[in-house]
Amino acid sequence: MNKHTKTAIIVAPILTILGFALADLWEENSANQMRAFKLVPYGHCDVINQKCILKSGEFEVNIYDEAGMTTLNSTFPLDSATFFVVDKDNKANAYPLGMIDSPYYWKSPTPLRNTISRKGDKQKLRVIANIKGGQYIAEFYTQTVN
Repeated sequence: MNKHTKTAIIVAPILTILGFALADLWEENSANQMRAFKLVPYGHCDVINQKCILKSGEFEVNIYDEAGMTTLNSTFPLDSATFFVVDKDNKANAYPLGMIDSPYYWKSPTPLRNTISRKGDKQKLRVIANIKGGQYIAEFYTQTVN
């Protein structure tokens, strides 16, 4: 065996390990870059009666209100979530949601129940859910059925 073959046998495993490490760093960096995805309502949205699901691919968010406490439940763990109630002048009031027990459940007190408690009441809402650099954004209407 000449010296070039010996050098190649010694250097090849080192280059392979470095290649795998650099590829992993590249993938991790790509996963954390900001991306935006649109969430759309799945059927009729009624937050008061706990029938509001927003979807984007396999990711789903369920939004409901119990006794003035608005809750967001997601299929994947979130880093943060913000809920917005939009008034008639298209001005949004933000309600940052706090995590409950796990990153799948987020909650905050909102005036939503007072605003749309009667049958037929309609309200424009917005949601932003953050997952590892990805933002899932929705603007939708909720209408109370019962």
